[in-house]
Parts: sequence; structure tokens; C-alpha cells
Amino acid sequence: MLAQAVLAAKSAGAELVIHCGDVIGAMTLRSLIQYGLPIHVIHGNNLGDPVALWGLCKASTGLITYHGADIDLRLAGRRLFATHFPHYGRGLACTGDYDVVCCGHSHEASVVQQATIGGGTTWLVNPGSVGGLGAPATWLLADLENFDFQIRRLD
Repeated sequence: MLAQAVLAAKSAGAELVIHCGDVIGAMTLRSLIQYGLPIHVIHGNNLGDPVALWGLCKASTGLITYHGADIDLRLAGRRLFATHFPHYGRGLACTGDYDVVCCGHSHEASVVQQATIGGGTTWLVNPGSVGGLGAPATWLLADLENFDFQIRRLD
């Protein structure tokens, strides 16, 4: 299902992938290399085999980057943070330090504007789960330049 989501994302114009956690086996990422999209990964609460994950990152010649527990990136002139846990994500979104905060764990897709302590808002997004565990199988396509977030279902 993950490969299907990444292929759909590439077909929709995605330039990179952010995986919000629960990579249990590095082999689930190996098939993604063929699509040529950079992939940024955090482990979530199911780490699996970190040695195999690091080995896959090395073998991917830069396409797969494992960040550990969270990601702090600048993309399209935006500051983005990704964490696995929604309560951490919500807390970080409240600071106003980021334009977009991504999270996972709940397996429920959502896109909300979180009020910040400074009176602004931060986008808080959860792609759901490509595995369809307890909810439909979903992924999220984001246009960071225009703050356009689309929850997409896998067939």
C-alpha cells in the first residue's frame, strides 16, 4: 500500500515524501527507491530494525533519509516539522514556530489550522494511514507554496 501511495503522489506531482512513522521493516521502503522521490522518514512508536533502516538509507544514494524521532525541514520557503504523535504535533503547532506540522499515529487523516500562542495559525496535518488500519487507507498531497492540503484515498 505504501508503494501505491507514493506512486499516486508522484503521478499527482509530488516532489518528495514525508513518512510520519511506524516503519517496522526497512524492506517496506526499498520498493520506493524506483520512483526517484526523496523520502524523509521518522520511526514513530514502531521502530523495527534501525540497523537495516540505516543500511537502506545508505544504499538509496540519498533518496531515503531517516531522521529519527522527528523532522525539522525548510521546504518551498516554509518551515515544516514532522512528528509521529498528534499531541506533540499539536503542541509544536501552538508555538507558531512552524508553518506546517505533520503527525501520524492515530491513523485518522485530518487537516486543521491550529491557533498559535502568538495569535496566528499553523497547519496541523495527519495523512492517516496507507494501511487502512481502523480507517480508510489515506495519504496526503500538500502544496506548501499555497497551503493546499488534499487527503487522498487509496483504492
